[in-house]
Amino acid sequence: MHIFRVLVALGLLVSIPCALGQVLPSEEPLDAKRLAKQIRDSIVVLTQFGRDDNEEGVGTGFVVSADGLIATSLHVIGEGRPIQIRLANGEELKVTAVHAWDRTLDLAVLRVDKTGLTPLPIGDSSSLSQGSPVVAMGTPHGLEFSFVQGVLSARRTLDSVEMLQVALPIEPGNSGGPMLDLHGRVHGVITLKSLVTDNLGFAVPSNLLKPLLDKPNPVPIKRWMTIGQLNPKEWATVFGGHWRRKGGGIHVSHAGESFGGRALCLSTMDVPETPFELAVEVKLDDEAGAAGLAWAADGGDRHYGFYPSAGQMRLTRFDGANVFSWTILDQRLTRHYLPGDWNRLKVRNEGNRFYCYVNGHLIFESSDRGLSEGRAGLAKFRNTVASFRNFQLGKTVPDDSAPIDQSLGQALISESTTQGGFTDPTIAGAGKTPERALRHLDTEAKRLEQQAARMRAASEQLHRRLVRDQLVALFKGDEKDVDLFRASMLIAKIDDPAIDVAHYEKQLKLMADEVREQFEGDDDAASKLEKMLSFLFKENGFHGSRQDYYNQANSYMNRVIDDREGLPITLSVLVMELALRCGIPDVVGVGAPGHFIVKHHRGNREQYIDPFDGGKLMSVAETEALVRENSGRSIPVDRLPVSSKREIVLRMLRNLMGVAQNKDAPADLLRYVEPMVALQPDSAFDRWTRAVLLIQSRRFDAAKKDLEWLLQAKPEGMDLERVLEIYQSLQ
Repeated sequence: MHIFRVLVALGLLVSIPCALGQVLPSEEPLDAKRLAKQIRDSIVVLTQFGRDDNEEGVGTGFVVSADGLIATSLHVIGEGRPIQIRLANGEELKVTAVHAWDRTLDLAVLRVDKTGLTPLPIGDSSSLSQGSPVVAMGTPHGLEFSFVQGVLSARRTLDSVEMLQVALPIEPGNSGGPMLDLHGRVHGVITLKSLVTDNLGFAVPSNLLKPLLDKPNPVPIKRWMTIGQLNPKEWATVFGGHWRRKGGGIHVSHAGESFGGRALCLSTMDVPETPFELAVEVKLDDEAGAAGLAWAADGGDRHYGFYPSAGQMRLTRFDGANVFSWTILDQRLTRHYLPGDWNRLKVRNEGNRFYCYVNGHLIFESSDRGLSEGRAGLAKFRNTVASFRNFQLGKTVPDDSAPIDQSLGQALISESTTQGGFTDPTIAGAGKTPERALRHLDTEAKRLEQQAARMRAASEQLHRRLVRDQLVALFKGDEKDVDLFRASMLIAKIDDPAIDVAHYEKQLKLMADEVREQFEGDDDAASKLEKMLSFLFKENGFHGSRQDYYNQANSYMNRVIDDREGLPITLSVLVMELALRCGIPDVVGVGAPGHFIVKHHRGNREQYIDPFDGGKLMSVAETEALVRENSGRSIPVDRLPVSSKREIVLRMLRNLMGVAQNKDAPADLLRYVEPMVALQPDSAFDRWTRAVLLIQSRRFDAAKKDLEWLLQAKPEGMDLERVLEIYQSLQ
């Protein structure tokens, strides 16, 4: 008999460390009591702390490496929050780094300052069959090291990710814990609880955890703590609350420590002498909440506030720390406030009088003089979850919500209603034929809904046209002057009008400032570049997308910066543009087939860099091997072309189109083709692509113009007979 089986049979073998530091699973299935005892020492309790070390949440994790790696769910550790880890024996472990993470999969791996831990073996989740018994151990509702049993119910695809549906009693605190088979092998990481039943939840398959362990993107915990934090040079928070940078704006949650859950976020900008104006756009997740502008703030309890509250607009003065020092100066319902949507609040303070506006309409006018000087910023109350964007403070601020020119507005409306006109409703004699009158109103309502849908579509089309025009305008002059980072942000803005481009430009500048602080006086360009690459990929964990390569977010520069994850080309653009702002010359993009890379001219030699692989510096042989692996062709490095900025933008647009073509309608794909044609009007391929999409969208007149261009230009390689045939069919 094999020696391993002999030892198991005699009960002498508890575990054998394997080469990777994991513990071999039990060869035979274990009963619940033995299994619970075996895995207990590998389970950890994770506690997330907030302001003033207050406990904010508890979750679970498990050891995956004897030298100090702990797997869990990303939402358990949060971002920029202190984390405590505790073993079953009560020992607390110090977290030194976030070793790897994936936002899409909600997975994270932590590095702790401890060796000799007992890891759980990672199983092959694809081998677990439906109906197989499974177990889990976690911290449901704070009840530590609770053991439960169940079965694998099914495999489900949620948000394009295959998940394991399990029949287990999963509760808050179980997240991040392991789901194991009866041999003690981890097959999943508990992540979601069903809202339908207590005995239903989901786990991320363990096979999706393995790439994080194979190719980590470690970030020191000190650096992780800064993710999403407000810049203290720009903002100061008062009374707590959870204020975070998100998507270029500011996101706030959690009640503040002052009465009514009040919390402030005050700008460090100098407040001008009166008159001055301040404005912000705000959106509430729950209209029962309250969030908006604050001014004349003393950094403590005294300030004015102007904000929506329970659907009404409210103007208040706070004179102290309790409800008795709170004065409601005015409040009212107004049709100009849009519940559930972005609303622009503006205050004009003229010293002896101030005016409060919502979406360009005056709501309050007050001569209250209870408070005078102080800071300006944002305020929120109760457990409100709210988002802010475009905060402005100055002598005057542009009124973006003011009505546009009347003739332009009429032209836009006319454009959006070309498919049908309006008819005035008639209600004469409604009492004689009430059924017909009601039917008429229903019909009119449907007509208005259709008109609204057309106008929304027209608004989207206009937005994309304006972004296209901005993108093309960047290339009007000398290409060396083109701001490639701004171009990449405009590409992202095609699909997300809410992106604050200026915010991300500022983020890039702040990154460059931080990198330059590391430069020494005698550093040459090569040394500076290596420090910059270390900043991006070692200190901040930027990395190539491991699991969801074809996710559109990988092509959006704002998401690359927020999630620190992207495609070869987006990461390359980030490297090139950051190098430019750090004063590092001659860092250019190389359009290698299948895998974009970066090249740095270093005197008489060239250094190739793969941003997708953690900013790896590659030899000539490694570069050629990478190209061969991705294209199937052997291409010498001296034949790899340097890409122009226009070519880079076109390649980014083609990437987005390639991802979208399997799920988007032809009309939606036009949003990428339109700027392609505008940037490269002599491209027969792009003209033909646009013509086909226009035909599929039933925009025949526009399609005919592209077909006419093809027939006149007679591009080589084009089947002109087929083009003519299609053109004639549209006549």
